[in-house]
Amino acid sequence: MSIWEMAAVCVAGIWAGAINTVVGSGTLITFPVLLAVGLPPVTANVSNALGLVPGSVSGAIGYRRELKGQRARILRLGAVALVGSLAGAALLIVLPPDAFELIVPALIAVALVLVVLQPRLSRAMQRRREQKDRRPPVHGGPTLLGGMGVASAYGGYFGAAQGVIYLALMGLLLPDDLQRINAVKNVLSAVVNGVAAVFFLFVAEFHWTAVLLIAVGSTVGGQLGARIGRRLPPTVLRGVIVAVGLAAIIQLLLN
Repeated sequence: MSIWEMAAVCVAGIWAGAINTVVGSGTLITFPVLLAVGLPPVTANVSNALGLVPGSVSGAIGYRRELKGQRARILRLGAVALVGSLAGAALLIVLPPDAFELIVPALIAVALVLVVLQPRLSRAMQRRREQKDRRPPVHGGPTLLGGMGVASAYGGYFGAAQGVIYLALMGLLLPDDLQRINAVKNVLSAVVNGVAAVFFLFVAEFHWTAVLLIAVGSTVGGQLGARIGRRLPPTVLRGVIVAVGLAAIIQLLLN
């Protein structure tokens, strides 16, 4: 890579790290840049997954205050994310490259609808529980675990807008504040990217320069994203999620 291409990859890493921390979908920034500088698709995907791990960790550290009291939840959902990401990484090696292209835009669209309707749906679910005298599951129950497993498998395969899907599922099924849920999302994203990256190290090629540039950029971006995201009111954060998700759908359909 030339010096300008290296600069472009690093800047893309900063941008992706910030967006991943606030919402998700940073892959939609870094992946096209890696393709533009000449990396083959699979190599770009693997290098991107490995490079974004430090950014996810950085974002989780930035949200450490919101992570307090969520250890049990993180361990439970983290185990599901680990298994799901391994399955998704394996699918990348086994399935044809265009296998997920038909369902990914639809999956993101459904997630966005859930994000928009989350306050109303949550209130309706709460009223239904009160009528039946039931307490909401602290960790979301089997429905959340199953949904997070599928989302993590998708994340291990490619990961674009994975954060949007995570936030939609947890926002609907967890009785908690959206900022605290976003903090958990950052930890789970680090797990998925990390597990998938380690898997890819043994079965696919990667580009160390690209990995290093994205890692440095996403680490800086993760801290910037945490400073911005933690100050956003729930309504504004929800609007950012929808905007990023729509951009992801448009980019995927155009490609």
